[in-house]
Order: sequence, then structure tokens, then C-alpha cells
Amino acid sequence: MAISAALALVLSYLLGSVPSAIWLGKGLRGVDVRQHGSGNAGATNVFRVLGWKMGLLVFLADAFKGWLAAGPVASWGMAGGLPFAASDPHSTEAIWRFACGLMAVLGHLYPVFAGFKGGKGVATMAGLLVAITPVALAVAVTGFVVVFLATRYVALGSLAAGVLYPLTLFVQRFALGQPVPNGVLVFGVLFGTILFYTHRTNIARLRAGIESKIDFRATPVVGKDP
Repeated sequence: MAISAALALVLSYLLGSVPSAIWLGKGLRGVDVRQHGSGNAGATNVFRVLGWKMGLLVFLADAFKGWLAAGPVASWGMAGGLPFAASDPHSTEAIWRFACGLMAVLGHLYPVFAGFKGGKGVATMAGLLVAITPVALAVAVTGFVVVFLATRYVALGSLAAGVLYPLTLFVQRFALGQPVPNGVLVFGVLFGTILFYTHRTNIARLRAGIESKIDFRATPVVGKDP
């Protein structure tokens, strides 16, 4: 493997490992979100613990990690050549960008800077998809928003996005005849699979009827939302 490609994968993982929820929570509010709410180091728990403004800030920071890995970092890694080649150049580039983006997601799930205990990866995955498949992502985000607003379950909205994203890619390819590479289809399915896997405890709570809903009128658990 070219040195630049190998370094790009490592750098993508390290970018994903930046624990936005922990560092921003401690830096701006003096609060370790792992000690409150669900204990998860992700945007949803920050929303519950520190309010919607902090939650949005963490979501954007986590999404930026995914975009940076799948965009600029992946482009830099390709400069020195890649150790593989798909059936066409578009598939090769898409697979490589997904690989870098997924390394960032892996870093978010198991961050080296936070004891290998991170968030669920939704925002970071959204960021990497902005760099690769913006249309399918837009459909998935719309589905997330609709389901979330209708149910107030973040997890249910995330699962809806996990279904809609690969479904949209297949519709684009086989129903609309758009040039969606095979590699993108494969990673679309992988994206949905990862979302369902990381939300397996939420699925269990939803089935048991004990999953927490988001209450926009609720006061943050710690401090006040400025």
C-alpha cells in the first residue's frame, strides 16, 4: 500500500477519535456527558444533558470529522496511488472515500482519545456521505427528520435513515438508470447495517417501550442552554 494511502487511513481514524461530545462538554460547560443521561458520548446525549445548542454543535463537529476524512484526507491519500482498482475509476474512488470515511466512523465508535468508548456514529456517517452521495443522504435525512418529529425518538429516526439511504441508491441505479457504482451500493448496505448494529440497545428499548423520547420543552439536565 502506498505510504500516503496508509497514512490517510490512520489519519481518518484519528480524526474520528476526536471525542467532540466530551471535549466540547468539558471545555464549554465543564461537564463530562459520560457522567450524565445515557452516558453515551454522542450528540443525542449532549442534547439531553446540555441543551439543543450544545447538541447541535457536537453533531456538526462529528459530521465534520466524517466529511474531512472522506473528502480532503481521502483525496490526499489517493495522490500517491491506491493498492487496488475496481472495475471502473468511479468505483475505485468511491470505495476509497468510503474506506477513509468508515475509518473515521470506527474512530468515533472506538476513540483512542477516550478509552475506546464513543458515540453511535450517526453524525460522522452523515458527514462522510455528504462527500460522496449527497442526494441519497438528503433523502435519508428527510426521513430521519419526519420520523423523529412524528415520534420524538432519535433512534427510530436514525433507523429510518439507515433503511432509506441504501434504498435510495438502489432506486437511483436500477429504477432511474443513474450511474451509481457497485462499490457505492455495497457501502450503502453496510451503512444501514452499521446503524442497526450500533442502535441494537435502542431497538431493544423501543420493543420494550422504555426508549426515551426527546422533549424540546425540557430543561437541560446540567446547567442551562444559553
